[in-house]
Amino acid sequence: MLRTPPPQHFEPVKVRRALREYAFNVRQRTDAEKPVPAEVQTILNWVKRNSLPMSAWEKTEHVDRVVTALSTRLDGTAAAASSVRRNDRIMNLVMAYAIRHNYLKANPLPKGKGERTAPKVAQAIDKRCLLNGDQVAKMLDWIGQRPRRGRIYRAFFATLYYAGLRPEEAVALRVGDATLPETGWGEFLVHEAQPEVGSQWTDTGEVHEKRDLKGRAEGDTRLVPIHPRLAVILREIIEKYDLGSADLLFPGERGDMLAGSVFRRVWAKAREEVLSEHEFKSPTGKRVYDLRHTCLTAWMNEGIPHSEVAEMAGNSVPVLQAIYARCIIGQREVYLKRAEAALELPEVAA
Repeated sequence: MLRTPPPQHFEPVKVRRALREYAFNVRQRTDAEKPVPAEVQTILNWVKRNSLPMSAWEKTEHVDRVVTALSTRLDGTAAAASSVRRNDRIMNLVMAYAIRHNYLKANPLPKGKGERTAPKVAQAIDKRCLLNGDQVAKMLDWIGQRPRRGRIYRAFFATLYYAGLRPEEAVALRVGDATLPETGWGEFLVHEAQPEVGSQWTDTGEVHEKRDLKGRAEGDTRLVPIHPRLAVILREIIEKYDLGSADLLFPGERGDMLAGSVFRRVWAKAREEVLSEHEFKSPTGKRVYDLRHTCLTAWMNEGIPHSEVAEMAGNSVPVLQAIYARCIIGQREVYLKRAEAALELPEVAA
C-alpha cells in the first residue's frame, strides 16, 4: 500500500520495527515520557507521505498486490499455508474495522473459490513430534541436574508431560491450585492462562497477559488429574523452595512468572544434549508444546474416552480428534477383528 518502495538507506528491518513498535502500537506512540526516536520518526514521516489513500482499495490491482503479499515471505518465496490463513484473518479484521468506522463501504478482499482458494492447513499434528518415555525420562533427568533452578524447570516440563497442560496455563499455576496427596493421584484446578505477549503489547506493561482458559466461558475452570509421579516431583519443589499456597508453583528467578524465552532455551539445550543427532535434527520434541501433544496422545491411545480427554485437556471433542487423528495407534487391529466378525457370512448348505 505504498506508492514507491522505501529509500535504500532505510534498512528493511528498521522500517518494519518502526511500524510494528511505534505506528501500530498505541502505548508506544502515545507515551509522552518516551518520545519516538528521531530516526524512527523520519521513517514514519516518509511512510505517511507515501501511503496510498483508502480509496486505493477500490482498485483491483492494489487489492491483488496486497493479496499476493499476504501469501509471500520476505524473501519472495511462498508463505506456509498456516501463515497465509492467519494473515487473511488479520486483514479481514482490519477490513471490518474500516467498514465500521466508515473508511470503506465493503470488504474488498476476495472471497470464495471463484476469486481465491484459501490454502489448506493440516490440523493433525506430525506424529514425528511425539516423544517416547525413554526420551522424556532422560531429558527431565538432565534438566533436573542443572545448577540453581534445574528442579523448577524439571517440574514445569513434567507437568506438561504428565498433565497435558498448555505452557501458558502451567506458568500461571499457584501452589494452592494443586491438591497433592501423599499417595495416589492428585488434582489441578486450572482457572487462568498467562500467555507471554510482550510488555509493549499489554495494558499493564507486564510481559504476560492474564486471560481466561482457552475455549472456555469467562471465569470457567477445569480439573486435571495429577499423575502420582508428578505429585512427588511437585511436593519436592514446594518443600525445597519453601513455597506458600499463594506462591507461583513454578517461580522465575525473582519469584515472578517463568519466562518463556528461558524455559524454551532450557528445553532446546536438553534436546541438544540428550537426543541422538538424528533425533535432534528431526521434529521430535522440537517445541515445548510437544510434551502436551505426547500426553494427550497417550491418554487417547490407552482408550480413555475422547470426551474425557477433551475435558481434561480443555479442547472440544471435534478439535481433539482432528489434531490427534494420525497419532492413535494400536486400536485398528481390534476394530478390524470386530468388523470381520460383523461381516462374517453363514456357510451355504450344499
